[in-house]
Amino acid sequence: MADERELLASSKAWPVTEALRLLERVKRRPPEKGFVLFETGYGPSGLPHIGTFAEVFRTTLIRHAFRRLSDLPTELYAFSDDMDGLRKVPDNVPNKEMVAAHLGQPLTSIPDPFGTHESFGAHMNARLRAFLDAFGFGYTFKSSTECYRSGVFDRVLLTALERHEQIVKAVTPILGQERASTYSPFLPLSPKTGRVLQARIEETRPEAGTVVFRDEDGTLAEVPVTGGHCKMQWRADWAMRWTALEVDYEMSGKDLTDSVRIGSQICRVLGGTPPENLTYELFLDEQGEKISKSKGNGLTIEEWLRYATPESLELFLYKDPKKAKRLYFDVIPRHVDEYEQLLESLPRQEPEQRLTNPVWHIHDGNPPTDRLPAGLSYAMLLNLASVVNADDPAVLWGFISRYAPGASPETSPRLAALVERAVAYYRDFVRPAKRYREPTGQERAALDELLRFLRGVPEGADGETIQHEVYEIGKRHAFANLRDWFRALYETLLGTSQGPRMGSFIALYGLENSRRLIAEALAA
Repeated sequence: MADERELLASSKAWPVTEALRLLERVKRRPPEKGFVLFETGYGPSGLPHIGTFAEVFRTTLIRHAFRRLSDLPTELYAFSDDMDGLRKVPDNVPNKEMVAAHLGQPLTSIPDPFGTHESFGAHMNARLRAFLDAFGFGYTFKSSTECYRSGVFDRVLLTALERHEQIVKAVTPILGQERASTYSPFLPLSPKTGRVLQARIEETRPEAGTVVFRDEDGTLAEVPVTGGHCKMQWRADWAMRWTALEVDYEMSGKDLTDSVRIGSQICRVLGGTPPENLTYELFLDEQGEKISKSKGNGLTIEEWLRYATPESLELFLYKDPKKAKRLYFDVIPRHVDEYEQLLESLPRQEPEQRLTNPVWHIHDGNPPTDRLPAGLSYAMLLNLASVVNADDPAVLWGFISRYAPGASPETSPRLAALVERAVAYYRDFVRPAKRYREPTGQERAALDELLRFLRGVPEGADGETIQHEVYEIGKRHAFANLRDWFRALYETLLGTSQGPRMGSFIALYGLENSRRLIAEALAA
């Protein structure tokens, strides 16, 4: 254990760097609660999305690294802000008119439009938990409503009431003049309508633990700030939660940089210590624009998993979280194959290298042991599907079983999952974009030599032998850059601008089929 800790502590992998930073914090200030607390937040007015997954996944990576570096127990709270007032009716819910009648009320006070749970908030929380459970995350679910109503937050809420003006001073510099003049960190719930009100607080009464405000009908009302009668504005709410729960680590997006700064100020005002924070960059769409749930641009987690493996998504999310990433369909094939390459290299690496391999962290040091047959890749399957116009995975299995005897959906479930996804990706993206062209004179001469070579190759020749000769033919025909030769093969034979190792592809597709493919290109 000591040896592993020493090696891990010297790793430059970002989850380790974050875990070491957190470890320094708890050494200086051991947690009185007896464990180190990680937290992620969720707004349950909408369905869990790829940002939700990214935050929980990345936080889990740090938690795993911390657990290997320290004997202190850890917890991960998945916190749902389900006491938030619903501001608009989501597009993707039934019974919109019923939901509209409850606008402004806490999500947990609105009837469930789906008819399956006691409230809209409970339904969305169940969706979140099912989502997290499907990926095997370890977490403890926390409901904002339950924390407010049960008294978990009461002590800190009363402190916030006593230090009301200090909190106001921390927030108002970023607000407009009109908003700043009426700002209060407390949002009282109307005793008459149950709505969460952004009402002007007329008076704070710390000795009574209450606030006085004008209700929606203009009458003065007084309610306690405890017991779920008030909710805090979100920046103050975040800080109050950090203080009450003693959160040690929570990451957030770049768009919340100012909110983290202000929340940290409020946390100190409340007598707490702000958590360690990692600010991650945002996802971008095909055009380089920020992905937005309301716009519906970019790629959803369901779409990624329709075309690729969960592990490839995790690799995409593992890569430098401080760097903005294009989240679009064209990044999928590269990440599928890169994951397989990293998995393949892991057993051959020295211990120090292994601890910097993303796959080691993705699987918490226990990566899968089964591998794809040598030479097979997602890109290879896509190109095979392209050549044979495969709409059915069974078509590809006809070639795969000959290339890798003994491989079948039953014996190779990981490969079977990849084949199904490759067919779906080919059908939706590759086939519509296929564009063949005729070979140039130089390319025609090289293709003719390749055809003559393949006619003389014995059946069963391996992909490396064929690949070597493909290289040599490119050299003999004096292509300025060998990439031009391979691009010519892809564009004339496969109808794409990129492709697989041609030697492996020819071995998979079969010599007779490959000879026919080249002959057809030459005939064109």
